[in-house]
Amino acid sequence: MSFTPLHRALGLTPRPLTNEILESAIEAGVAEIDDLDWKSELPPVKNLSQTDVPKDIAAMANSGGGMIIYGVKENQKAATGRKDTGELTESHERAYRSVAITAISPPVFGLDIHQLGTETKAVAVTVPASVDGPHLIYRNDYFGAPLRNDADTVWMKERQIEAMYRARFDERRRATEALDSLFAEAAEGRDTDDRAWFVAAAHPRIPSVLLRPTRDEAREIFDRARNVTLTYSNRNGVHPLENVEYSNPRPGLRRWTAPNTATSDSANWKEAWASVHHDGSVTLATSVGGHRSGPKGDYLEGWQLEGRAVEAAIADFTALIRATATSLPHEEYEIRVGIEWSGQQPLSVLTIDNHGFTYDGASTPLRKFTPVRSTINAATSDPEFHRQVHELAQDCVNQGGLTYLHVVKALPEATD
Repeated sequence: MSFTPLHRALGLTPRPLTNEILESAIEAGVAEIDDLDWKSELPPVKNLSQTDVPKDIAAMANSGGGMIIYGVKENQKAATGRKDTGELTESHERAYRSVAITAISPPVFGLDIHQLGTETKAVAVTVPASVDGPHLIYRNDYFGAPLRNDADTVWMKERQIEAMYRARFDERRRATEALDSLFAEAAEGRDTDDRAWFVAAAHPRIPSVLLRPTRDEAREIFDRARNVTLTYSNRNGVHPLENVEYSNPRPGLRRWTAPNTATSDSANWKEAWASVHHDGSVTLATSVGGHRSGPKGDYLEGWQLEGRAVEAAIADFTALIRATATSLPHEEYEIRVGIEWSGQQPLSVLTIDNHGFTYDGASTPLRKFTPVRSTINAATSDPEFHRQVHELAQDCVNQGGLTYLHVVKALPEATD
């Protein structure tokens, strides 16, 4: 679902952007404003970085995001008609995205590019809001920070650039505080004196309006996550999402929670809780210490945890991010992943031998697990998302002295 400046100008509710919406905007004579820019021609691929494209993208990103539409004629800033842009080729789109990354600093990621129309074509480029401003463009030895001022693009003065840098640092601090608060809330009340807990939280980098998904929508997110996780992981570990009430999530404070279903005495060793918040945040907490292990059904100590249990938890956590980002939608997430343990014994992360049995000969005792912080792009391609999950799993199990992953699958081979 989309909600663009065209939707707002026409008084439409969120829905996919279509050629009909563009036609309606032109008929209504919608005028350019801060977040809407009409362009009659699509710039050529050759020397694209030397055109106004980097300036236009950076100006939109610096102004809170917006939309550039090619193939629309205007008069006195108001749309008056269409002008065919021709076919948007794959190489043209690739070059456009490349310019947003290579000709702008910091890069602008997450452009949404659509071709509209069949006979008379147009190209709509949505530039997302950014918390990394000011975005600068360079020309030879000079640089500048463009900014939208109503329908015009102007250059920031020194004080504006200073204020935007300050806003960037303030936003990073606020985002870190919000993430740490989510993490602490997910860890609250867990019996970390008796067994180690995997706790993870994710918060969208770009805050959005609370969408308040329905129970059915929340159910779909949890169900989709259960399928997504198995695209880059196997069943060699205990998956937390298989131990929560995903089909009947419970309402909470601006969130939906999938409560634990491993409640019996014989199953509570794999207790798990998952939540999807209305603002797109995600949390997961699951017991990873004291799991059942071995052919006789023995139990590990609370300070002993299998690396594959941690991997499975990471796979499910990232799958929940991916599924939530698809539904709400969001792109980049700040994440924090940790193992909470307050007992006296050092943590021991166990691997498995060639026969699949738990083996403790490779572990490095951990007095404290260092939380792993990272940024995940939840809207990237499947292979790239898999790579992010793989790196996160490695960062976590490597702390315990383990080298190899057993649940998160090997990375797919790169293709040209």
